[in-house]
Amino acid sequence: MTDNYGQPLGAPPAYKESVGDLSPKWWDIRYWSWKKWVILAAGIVVLIVVLIVGIVLGTRKNNSYPNYTALSYTLVDTYSEETFFDNFDYFTGYDPAAGLVHYVPAEMAVQYNLTYASSSSAIIRVDTSVDNNTVPNAETGRFSVRLTSKKQYETGLFIFDVKHSPMGCATWPALWTSDPNNWPENGEIDIMEAVNVVGDDENQMTLHTSKGCTMKGVKRKQTGKTLTASCLNSTDENAGCGVQESLGSFGTTFNQRGGGVLAMELRTEGIRMWDFTRSSIPSDITNRSPDPSTWGEAMADFPSTDCDIASHFKNQSIIANIDLCGQWAGQAKVYSETCPGLCEDQVKYNNTAFADAYWEFGEFTIYQSS
Repeated sequence: MTDNYGQPLGAPPAYKESVGDLSPKWWDIRYWSWKKWVILAAGIVVLIVVLIVGIVLGTRKNNSYPNYTALSYTLVDTYSEETFFDNFDYFTGYDPAAGLVHYVPAEMAVQYNLTYASSSSAIIRVDTSVDNNTVPNAETGRFSVRLTSKKQYETGLFIFDVKHSPMGCATWPALWTSDPNNWPENGEIDIMEAVNVVGDDENQMTLHTSKGCTMKGVKRKQTGKTLTASCLNSTDENAGCGVQESLGSFGTTFNQRGGGVLAMELRTEGIRMWDFTRSSIPSDITNRSPDPSTWGEAMADFPSTDCDIASHFKNQSIIANIDLCGQWAGQAKVYSETCPGLCEDQVKYNNTAFADAYWEFGEFTIYQSS
């Protein structure tokens, strides 16, 4: 046999036939057995159930909110007047947060006039007498104070009368509660905190915890601005789950109006904090019969929805201190936002810059429910 040009044709190619080539493909549903259809149906049912459960749980989480029923509070402790400092231990030594300070004992605090009290207020301040030409000098840290209450609390309503907040470059003041010997396992509650304040600033209210405590996706009733959701100390450079107040809640304006009263409620349902200006303090606080259920929305609300408050916050001591530089205020990018030069140089050589770096407290009152 030849082609159209007279050339002989070769043998035709062999026809390939194999069982594998002719068998139905796994994806060809026309040849599926009833068993495959059953498996597919079961898989779809499982997927639908998982999606429904996820949606339901997510909806419940977003809508769930603890019942902050009104509690009857009774006054248990008052820190005030000349005996204010009798309620505290003085932490001594270098700062655990890497600050450029020497926290001094009570005797040195009195010697350098860093703590003193009257019938109306208690003062905690940073030393302004030591400079680079004195003995001692501030090369390894400036004298400051860190107080820790002798008594610890599991729950309660804490009322803090704050008349003046510390100011100045390099300062890192805080009013907080914690169990320093078991941190972060027993939690930390920051009621007032700011860094490098040179004018009006925003107060920050924050929780720091071990794992298992988050505010992500949970319903909250607060007027403050949420900064971060994870309370775990090892996330976001230990930022904690913070809430920011408005401008003027720390610094110049706060001090000029005579400060205010801050309240923190610690209970199994959650942790809430309020900030009242001097002219808007509820009468029930003044009358020593506080009822948070009448105060309106809190500035910061940390509900127990995704955080077991009772297991994350134990043995809370009241702590007040003024740190210098350290892990937050001393970060170059943080310090340069409001201050020139280097944080360390400010502490070592500029003693007169700390004249406004002091806390002034009226009284602390602690209530517990019956």
